[in-house]
Amino acid sequence: MSCCWLALPLAAGVSSVDKQRLINLFAAICAITVFGFALGLMFPLLALIMEKRGISSDIIGYNTAMAPLGIMLSVFTTPALVRRFGAKAATIAAALATGTIILIYPYLNVFWWWFGLRMLQGFFVSTLFAISEAWVVRFAEGPYRSRILALYTSVLAASFGGGPALISLTGIDTVLPFVIGAFFLAIATVPIFFVRDENIDDKDEAPLSVIGFVRKGPIILTAVLMFAIIDAANLSFLPVYGVKKGMDQATASLALTAFIVGNIVLQFPVGWLADHFRKRWVMAGCGIVTASASALIPLSFGSWVFWPLLTVAGAASAGIYTVSLAELGERFSGHELVTGMASISTTWGTGALLGSLVAGWSMQGFGPDGLPYSMALIFALFLVVMLAREYRKNP
Repeated sequence: MSCCWLALPLAAGVSSVDKQRLINLFAAICAITVFGFALGLMFPLLALIMEKRGISSDIIGYNTAMAPLGIMLSVFTTPALVRRFGAKAATIAAALATGTIILIYPYLNVFWWWFGLRMLQGFFVSTLFAISEAWVVRFAEGPYRSRILALYTSVLAASFGGGPALISLTGIDTVLPFVIGAFFLAIATVPIFFVRDENIDDKDEAPLSVIGFVRKGPIILTAVLMFAIIDAANLSFLPVYGVKKGMDQATASLALTAFIVGNIVLQFPVGWLADHFRKRWVMAGCGIVTASASALIPLSFGSWVFWPLLTVAGAASAGIYTVSLAELGERFSGHELVTGMASISTTWGTGALLGSLVAGWSMQGFGPDGLPYSMALIFALFLVVMLAREYRKNP
């Protein structure tokens, strides 16, 4: 996939790391980004199908919320699965199970079945992301950590953006996009076989405690929560927003691609800033940009400014996630790092659940523009909370 170009920057940026560690890092990134393509496809695909069937925005939001609910539930079983079967086996099984679920969707036309399917999909998705991102953060250690993680976030964003772009080519009226998504999920299992580090399978490792980690990294988790809210809201509702504002389906799907594409170009500068300046202030800057760009989206609709605003909003919000991963890897290692990744996975699920619900409610109650305005308000609140905490620590 698109992560092949990552090898040279990694080799140049982490020259002191041995060959196997680079292979581990490269394999984990490849697996998770190919998986991201399938997920980036499913969020808008299911939302557009339901919107075409005349299902209301709030019901679409409830349905979308089932995937993050499954992610939240998986934190209670993923550690046991890893200890019982090993990290690689658990990850491969999760990818294959998700591919099977995707193939089932078009054959269960009564959309109420999709609530259960999406919960199962979220459950299996969380296993792959928690393990693979723990590998990525661990093997990216060193002075270039933030930039390596920025490149990872860029490649992951490219894979997510490929999903909505595919919809503009295949449409939503056949099983073709579902078949393509399942195919790429099967491909995602191949790089996992090249990972040669199984420390995550430590038999003596205590169960992961999300609640216990909250006290150690509250701002990290809050930042991930904010990113997940806007990520899930826009993945599910930005194409619907475009359709309701008068776009055709193909153009509305490309609006989501525009939201994601900024991550490809702009994540590395965010990583550079995080490697050279205090990470909390880089987070705050990303939050300010995200809130401002989101608030301006309704005012710019119908003009050329709309597209770069989507790109900037997407890049800045993803930058918060990049910096959060970098701070996690900088502050924690070993068991605490794995616990942190499990906490992040659960927090992302919680944020995605809230994002889906808030987006559905805001569009149902205030019209299409309720989506970007609610996102702007949420990020403004995040800035207030973070700056207040920083002030209390350093008055």
